[in-house]
Amino acid sequence: YFLSTILTPDYYWEKVSGVKTGFTTPAGRCLVSLVDEGEYRYLSVVMGCEDENNEEGVPIYGSFIESRKRLEYGLDNFTFFFKSTVAARVIWNTLYLNILFIITGTLMSLALAIMLNEIRSRSFVRVSQTFMLLPYYLSWVVIAYMLQAVFSNKNGLMNNILTLFGQKRISWYTRADLWPAILVIMRMWKGAGMNAIIFLAAITGIDESIYEAAMIDGATRGQRIRRITVPLIMPTVTIMTLLSIGKIMYGDFGMVYALIGDNGVLYETTDIIDTYVFRVLRQTGDPSQAMAIGLFQSVIGFLMVYGSNTLVKRKFGDGALF
Repeated sequence: YFLSTILTPDYYWEKVSGVKTGFTTPAGRCLVSLVDEGEYRYLSVVMGCEDENNEEGVPIYGSFIESRKRLEYGLDNFTFFFKSTVAARVIWNTLYLNILFIITGTLMSLALAIMLNEIRSRSFVRVSQTFMLLPYYLSWVVIAYMLQAVFSNKNGLMNNILTLFGQKRISWYTRADLWPAILVIMRMWKGAGMNAIIFLAAITGIDESIYEAAMIDGATRGQRIRRITVPLIMPTVTIMTLLSIGKIMYGDFGMVYALIGDNGVLYETTDIIDTYVFRVLRQTGDPSQAMAIGLFQSVIGFLMVYGSNTLVKRKFGDGALF
C-alpha cells in the first residue's frame, strides 16, 4: 500500500487528530492513528491487529512523521541553486552551448545528407557512411585523450603547426574563450554523421518521379535541391529539432566532464548545470539537491517543447510533434 500525508489545514486537523480507525487487509486488521504533537504530525500505521482496540501488530511503516517544515526543506533544494553565485553563469552556458549544438549540428547533418544523396557512386557512399558513423561510437573519454594530443601545450599538433609557421604557442587549456568553438566542432564531428543518416533516409523516401519531372522542365541540380529536396525533408528536420529543444536545459555531461574535467580556468564558458550539480553532489553527498535541479530542467524542457511545437503547428503543421 502506498500511503502519503498532506499538510492539512489546522481546522481540519483538529477534527481528526487523535482519531483511530481500522480497516481489513489480506494481512489482517490495520490500525491508523492521527496524532498532533506541536510541530510534528504523525501518521501511525500498524498491520496485523486483532481489532481496533488491540494495537499490537507488525508495523510496516512504523511511525511516519510529516513536519510542517518539510515543504520548506523541499524548497531549500531549489533555492540553494538559484541563490548561488554561479547559477546565472551555468544556466547561460547550458543554453548557449545547446543552441550552438542544435544549429550547427542540424545544418551540418543536413548538408552531409544532401551531399551523400547527390553522389552516384554507391560504394563511395557506403564507405563515407562508415567513416561518418565511426566517431559516434567513440567514448568521450577516448576523444578527450585524442584532444590532448592535438592541444597539448608541449607537443600538441596545433602548437607544432603554429611554431612551424613562426607563431607563438597557445595554452589551449587556459583559454576559456576558445572552448565553446572547440566543443561545437567536437560535437559536430561526433554526432553529425548519425543525424545525417536519418536525414538521408528521409531523402531516399522522396518519389523519384518528382525529380524526373523537374529534370524534364530543365531544373538544375541546385534548383532540384532547393525546390524539392529541402522542402520535402523539412518535416523530419523540424521534428528532430523539436526533440533537441526538449533537452535544451540538459548539458552533455559526458562530453563536458571528459573534455574539461575539473579545470576551473575554463568554467567561465564551459561550466553547465549538470557539471555544477555533479560537483555539489560530490562535495555534499545530498542527492535531493540534484533531484530538484533535474526537476527544474525537466519542467523547462517540457515548456520549451510544448511552446515550440505550438508555434510550429501554426506555421508548419507537417513538422509538429503532436
